[in-house]
Amino acid sequence: MVNETEALAPDTCAVVADIGGTNARFCRINLTTFELDRVQVFACADYPTLTDVMTAYSREQDVPLEHVAIAIACPVDTDEINMTNHHWQFSIRGVRKSMGLKTFKVLNDFAAAAMSIVTLQPHELKQIGGGKITPKAPKAVLGAGTGLGVGHLITLPDGQVMPLPGEGGHVDWAPTNEKEWAIHRFIHNRFGRVSAERVLSGPGLETLYLALADYHGRNVVPLSAAKIGQRALSGIDTLALETVNQFFASLGSFAGNLALNLNTYGGVYIAGGVVPKLMQLMATSNFRARFEHKGRFCQVAEAIPCFVITAEHAGLRGVGQYLKQSLQQSK
Repeated sequence: MVNETEALAPDTCAVVADIGGTNARFCRINLTTFELDRVQVFACADYPTLTDVMTAYSREQDVPLEHVAIAIACPVDTDEINMTNHHWQFSIRGVRKSMGLKTFKVLNDFAAAAMSIVTLQPHELKQIGGGKITPKAPKAVLGAGTGLGVGHLITLPDGQVMPLPGEGGHVDWAPTNEKEWAIHRFIHNRFGRVSAERVLSGPGLETLYLALADYHGRNVVPLSAAKIGQRALSGIDTLALETVNQFFASLGSFAGNLALNLNTYGGVYIAGGVVPKLMQLMATSNFRARFEHKGRFCQVAEAIPCFVITAEHAGLRGVGQYLKQSLQQSK
């Protein structure tokens, strides 16, 4: 990163944030215990700039801004940041200088999700198949929400960890059977190119519902992802249940591909807003079978565990971990 930092004191508290296209979630974090407090959510549309919302948080929570780090839902490759789904644009150096910050770090939201893995306790993870993790092996993280986020985490020789952000949610979606080819055609006719995110996201769940209705020759009223999930969980809508099962089957194939990319014997971790709400149906779905269905490499996939992250505000803890590590490296 291009940011400058100062050395970290043992009792340092910092302000971290998770910035999406709709909401900006801020909190204070203790960089020793990773305890969070003074959590506040702001609507991005209510503030002209990032610095405006940072100032509002500091004023309303009576928290000084010294060490600050944010995760943001867009690429972070240079000093200039341009949000993908919102109008905020800023210079990292410019914000640090104008706000008088000792430290200002910016990272991609799924880099933060990857960093959160090392802060999680066993009770904050629900294992879905596979064996035991190899602690220093590569890890993968993915999450379905408004979009499909993807990242990896590797352990360096000195024991520090480094996130590998990317745009893996925008790779091509690969159908594996006749029904999925029909879904692919339906989505292609609507949107053109069919990316994984078109299927594996909240909006993707809504599209899957319509695609499967078309496959079965049914006329249905479009439903929100939340409503589809509710109807599937209650068992009152067989099409909704089929939609969720198809979502998990495709998620399993995609997660298995991620596992093979870097031989992630450290585990594959699932974040995001969609999966935790539907976990009751995950165990009876084809998620794990599709994860392991990798032909000659099925034994590799079978050994790799998957986990659903159940911790609240894991992304904010990941931002804190990244900041803590950066400050330690500056000593």
